Amino acid sequence: MTSKQRAYLKGLAMTTNPLFQIGKASLTPEVTTAISEALETHELIKISVLKNCIDDPREIANVLAERTHSQVVQVIGKKIVLYKESKDKKKIELPK
Repeated sequence: MTSKQRAYLKGLAMTTNPLFQIGKASLTPEVTTAISEALETHELIKISVLKNCIDDPREIANVLAERTHSQVVQVIGKKIVLYKESKDKKKIELPK
């Protein structure tokens, strides 16, 4: 992903609300599966890491990206933005 594409996705993510919250239990298989399914339908999702989660948000973002085969767009504070191009329902057209 180029920096221009990343900047475009960051702009789109600014207006979206978090779809998921990661709390005390951190990353469970159920949460990972749900995020993977959401990425397939939405392509770009925002995740909020709650204060009671002891894991580092950057670490969580990297693990999620690896498990869901997506890309980390940004991690700001306790907010994670992930992107994965949808195979069937392509909504976002990235700049070249």
